[in-house]
Amino acid sequence: MSDAGRMFEGRGGRSIERNEEVLRHRRKAREMLESEKGVERRKQRYEVEAVIGNIKENKKFRRFLLRGLAKVQIEIGLIAIAHNLQRLATV
Repeated sequence: MSDAGRMFEGRGGRSIERNEEVLRHRRKAREMLESEKGVERRKQRYEVEAVIGNIKENKKFRRFLLRGLAKVQIEIGLIAIAHNLQRLATV
């Protein structure tokens, strides 16, 4: 048994180890997510994910047709313009 966790014996000779280090990291992550700053960042994330989901599902955009950074930037720019124009038209 290590200092990081405790070992539990299960049925059929199985063993389950509880890692306290992982639990400590989970607690810290949860505290950060539930903090005021964490809540604000999650709100921003949902807005972006909704836009990307709309582009992928409704506009059927799954992959870039062109190669090269400059061409991909132009392509995603055109997709973004189409998305914004559609939002303006439906408001």
